[in-house]
Amino acid sequence: MPKLWNETIEAHRHAVRDAVLDATAALVAKHGLLSVTMSRIAETSGIGRATLYKYFPDVESILAAWHQRQITGHLQHLTAVRDHAGNPGERLEAVLEAYALMSQQRHEHHGSELAGLLHQGEHVVRAHQQLKDLIRDLLAEGAASGDLRDDVAPDELSGYCLHALSAAAGLPSKAAVRRLVAVTLSGLRPPAIPAAPRLTTEAAPASGPSHRPSH
Repeated sequence: MPKLWNETIEAHRHAVRDAVLDATAALVAKHGLLSVTMSRIAETSGIGRATLYKYFPDVESILAAWHQRQITGHLQHLTAVRDHAGNPGERLEAVLEAYALMSQQRHEHHGSELAGLLHQGEHVVRAHQQLKDLIRDLLAEGAASGDLRDDVAPDELSGYCLHALSAAAGLPSKAAVRRLVAVTLSGLRPPAIPAAPRLTTEAAPASGPSHRPSH
């Protein structure tokens, strides 16, 4: 087949796939996970059931594909945030804040029912490792520049960051999320060097000739 025809077919398939993923996500958000069926997805996305089954065997596979698309988009967004910030400390702060805000929004939009189904599988493990590596590299840069602490391994600190920011999922506002990020960052800064104790000298009593009473 001519190259242009192949590209046209591939673009059509991509468009159909995106329409299916978007329709499924909208149905889950509106009606709940248990009410979503392949028939309903086909109707909402505007394609026939037979066509839908050529792309996906069941609802779970559609949700997994949608989640993988979301994760890829999130990682791309975090990479862009990193590349637009300034020094290593600022880049880390921007990435941690963006990640924490995404965690909060994801919890609000998905709920526990969908989250339990989606956060499984190899694609989630791979994405988590990519995220951890991204933060680890920023921590290593910050330690080398003196902006961040260097007494703990960057890989260990990146795990600390992700665990700490997981609390963002339960926070009620963006302001609360930013406070959580600020607290997390405070633990990443170089530890303060304790000031040397000041030597104090007490004034000695003035010595002079003793005066004894005369008899």
